[in-house]
Amino acid sequence: MSKITFLGAGSTVFAKNVLGDVMLTPALQGFEIALFDIDPVRLKDSENMLNNIKKTSGSTCVIKAFTDRKEALRESKYVVNAIQVGGYDPCTITDFEVPKKYGLRQTIADTVGIGGIFRNLRTIPVMLDFAADIREVCPDAWFLNYTNPMAVLTNVMNTYGGVKTVGLCHSVQACVPDMFRHLGLETEGVQAKIAGINHMAWLLEVRKDGVDLYPEIKKRAAAKQNEKHGDMVRFEMMLKFGYYITESSEHNAEYHPYFIKRNYPELIERFNIPLDEYPRRCIEQIGNWKKMRDELVNDANLEHNRSHEYASYIFEAMETDVPFKIGGNVMNTGGLISNLPREACVEVPCLVDRSGVNPTYIGNLPPQLAALNRTNINTQLLTIEAAITGKREHIYHAAMLDPHTAAELSMDDIIAMCDDLIEAHGDWLPKFSVV
Repeated sequence: MSKITFLGAGSTVFAKNVLGDVMLTPALQGFEIALFDIDPVRLKDSENMLNNIKKTSGSTCVIKAFTDRKEALRESKYVVNAIQVGGYDPCTITDFEVPKKYGLRQTIADTVGIGGIFRNLRTIPVMLDFAADIREVCPDAWFLNYTNPMAVLTNVMNTYGGVKTVGLCHSVQACVPDMFRHLGLETEGVQAKIAGINHMAWLLEVRKDGVDLYPEIKKRAAAKQNEKHGDMVRFEMMLKFGYYITESSEHNAEYHPYFIKRNYPELIERFNIPLDEYPRRCIEQIGNWKKMRDELVNDANLEHNRSHEYASYIFEAMETDVPFKIGGNVMNTGGLISNLPREACVEVPCLVDRSGVNPTYIGNLPPQLAALNRTNINTQLLTIEAAITGKREHIYHAAMLDPHTAAELSMDDIIAMCDDLIEAHGDWLPKFSVV
């Protein structure tokens, strides 16, 4: 019996989408679905929820919950990762509150920036533990990473984990539909080409019947910059740099040095930037969980429709050898994007079939786009260096190279802030040497 293992199965809503999709896919019937989470209550919730979907869908998949991670992984063909190390309380709170003392504000803090750096530093050791187990008990498995910070964790699993890994993010799928809906444009028949790095990939081409749609897009976007809406940062970046970015405005506000500035507070109002947005979402999610739990876990008649998540389509393509195209995060091996570093993780179109995930060659990005990507890649690569070498100085380097952090704080304040964050995280982080 072939096996799919889900790490972080206590993410019940996400497990419903990914594994509910699996149970609705004919080519995946009869698979064992192995669930693992360190929270036994949430693990049981997801097991019950999936068994309800199994009953209503008539799936022949077999659902098993495990408290032993290695046994959950043993002989698995596919592994899905959706963990969050440290959760909202205490780690996300720490990521936001300590920088605030230095006057550094954030919106989401899960990718780069000071919050992204420390989320990486506490997650990478856990991921490398996963990799050690996979190499031992299911060395041929494909590892589908949904956990942020996407680029760094996918890079680490490929470069240091020795595991076949592709990173998957919703932003590529949502990019054109969401933007077109906002601008009142129809998506039917539209062809798009997207590439860059995770959360900062670029809509390089967007055409319909051979006609470039960018002039009309920019015209409509410019008209909307005089009204308040939720995508003002991305529209501003497109109008200034020429191309639309895949990930949301609240994310991109903190990836660049232009928007969140203590000395220009009017920018927050002008571009409608939601500071502390991720903690707000976490509190709302926690508050809503009881009601959601009743709807998801205790509904014996729970039904599911196949979602847009890539995972089941990837499994299906590998099982049937019918190709499927995804936007995947992969290593820039062979210079897929030739003006970005070879050691970086990039987000490019990939063709999936029985041979695996096959990325496509992009060539050079427009120079201004590659330059913007490199500002974030610098921080990503120094964060990896810190995690692998255990040297505290590389944490400082990563933070000093982050565009938003460097635009707001002096080098001495950045170092002091990193030291405070290391102390505040305590045992959530490994020990870092000072020499």
